[in-house]
Amino acid sequence: MEPTLRTQFQYLTETDIDDDVREPLQSPLLFSSAAASPIAVAPGETHMRALDGLRFHDRALLLENVLVIADLHVGRGSTSPVTLPVGDGSEMIERLERLCDATAPEVVVIAGDLLHSFETTPRGIETTIAGLREVVQAAGAEVIVTQGNHDTMLDSVWSGRTESAYRVGDTVVCHGHVDPEVDAQRYVIGHDHPTISIEGRRRPCFLVGDGVYRGSDVVMLPSFNRLVSGVEVNELAAADFLSPLVRDVDAFAPVVRDEDAGETLTFPPLGEFRHRL
Repeated sequence: MEPTLRTQFQYLTETDIDDDVREPLQSPLLFSSAAASPIAVAPGETHMRALDGLRFHDRALLLENVLVIADLHVGRGSTSPVTLPVGDGSEMIERLERLCDATAPEVVVIAGDLLHSFETTPRGIETTIAGLREVVQAAGAEVIVTQGNHDTMLDSVWSGRTESAYRVGDTVVCHGHVDPEVDAQRYVIGHDHPTISIEGRRRPCFLVGDGVYRGSDVVMLPSFNRLVSGVEVNELAAADFLSPLVRDVDAFAPVVRDEDAGETLTFPPLGEFRHRL
């Protein structure tokens, strides 16, 4: 029986287990065929200031009435050998529509890298982009793109509003590929497509850090496009990240959304538990 994400979370964050004797989670010593129960119940989930006021859905977050997604990389599917790859344009449109239905945002911010190709606009991306805009407008919301490094051809396919950064109170949303030009207490970014591998299964994750960039908090989103494999953070050092807002990766806590269970789990900062992964 495959353990649930919460079971994995409880086991990996349990501090009463000696790491020298910690068994792999799949060990029969920990689970019976009748029921999957952790050998110990973990303490409460990690609370971080950077999470204040945020709600997580799918690979998106909601801040007040603003829904944020990042790194759609529209056109990425054109390079796939699969005829109808998971993560293609129609799939992202459907997921965004469900998100708008669930969250009723007034604004949807795409935090950079709406496009994938630097130099071309593959056939079909105009249809995808139009579909994304239509579902947002049908929800009564405005869509804004904060340009990323991949968006060099954006003007040729996008006539909507673009910004280098978008402010929501004390939070600034931007792509995160360069140092922000505006000050904020919290930055919400994309760019690096974080994932985490738990018991051999890779999952998209958010990375959250308190005071990690010039004293400001940082929240990094995973890629909204399921075709983007992402960067596994388990063993990464800060130098392995592309975003200049990541200076001490050990201070960042992975946040994993379990859509099947309808819950969001905040792990400890990587520096405290990555040796258990």
